[in-house]
Amino acid sequence: MRVMAVTANLTVPDLEEAKGFWSGLFGLSTEMDLGWVARLTDPVTGAHVQLVTRDATAPEDSALTVKVDDVDEAWAQVQAAGVEVVHPLVTEEWGVRRFFVRAPGGTVVNIAQHHV
Repeated sequence: MRVMAVTANLTVPDLEEAKGFWSGLFGLSTEMDLGWVARLTDPVTGAHVQLVTRDATAPEDSALTVKVDDVDEAWAQVQAAGVEVVHPLVTEEWGVRRFFVRAPGGTVVNIAQHHV
């Protein structure tokens, strides 16, 4: 399994207000918006931030999303290592296959791959 990208997930109470801040101050464009999560990206550099009001299916919000090239392999590694699973491996209706784990110190990490 290879890590393809790591994205900060910032919990915000008001998605529209937060989008206004990130687009107004930093010029980021809305790349994706599902109503509860939005990713804003610099169109030139690809730098981005993800804003989350409340995860639609998981019991806890994640602080980070780690995009991998093989989520099934990542799931097998997590199972073999005995890492605490917060949200099981699922394919979400918005086209992402993912699961959540708890890292040392308590950080919840979303490990995801776009479903093909």
